[in-house]
Amino acid sequence: MLKPLGDSALLIQLGDGINPALNQRVHALKVLLQTNPIRGLREIVPAYSTVLIHYDPLVLTFDQAAQWLRDKMTRLDDSFQRTPRRLEVPLRYGGASGVDLETVAVSKGISPADVARIHSERDYTVYMMGFAPGFPYMGILDERLIMPRMETPRTHVKAGTVAIAGSQTGIYPLESPGGWHLIGWTPLKLFDPASETPFLFSPGDIVKFVPIEDDHA
Repeated sequence: MLKPLGDSALLIQLGDGINPALNQRVHALKVLLQTNPIRGLREIVPAYSTVLIHYDPLVLTFDQAAQWLRDKMTRLDDSFQRTPRRLEVPLRYGGASGVDLETVAVSKGISPADVARIHSERDYTVYMMGFAPGFPYMGILDERLIMPRMETPRTHVKAGTVAIAGSQTGIYPLESPGGWHLIGWTPLKLFDPASETPFLFSPGDIVKFVPIEDDHA
């Protein structure tokens, strides 16, 4: 499905839901669109199941941008899927920055150590970036850890805090408000505006959390 968003963007939806194969197709489409881009293209923003395309309305009309996209879609195949990077993230579970670890454990009828074990024993795909610069939306959580968002978000969450909500896990790159359940902290810096590559993660990356004992929080 393809539809306009305002007067300078269009959105194409390739499916629905949080699905690794669907998300790989989203990122493959981004790679394809970056190959020989059309004049007037400003930005390509992939998400879980959609690709948002910003264009210059003084150069492109919606119909022109839509036709360019339809032509590109006929050439979309697995050859445009990139090999994902694999990154390890050191994570101290609990502590001052993981204040909800005990609450999650009690809610699920397991121990805090089990929460840490279950959370760290699988790989997570970075589905999309958003909310704050460098914030990775990652999934999919083990069903034993699925929690609703907090009814009342916190006004301050420390940078580097790892959290869970729904079937996702994420890391706050900056001090900010947050409505996810805080389960730990990583010393990694996710956002450096002075760097040539300011974001630690990119959509499509594979992340593995590695428990650490040092309390830097």
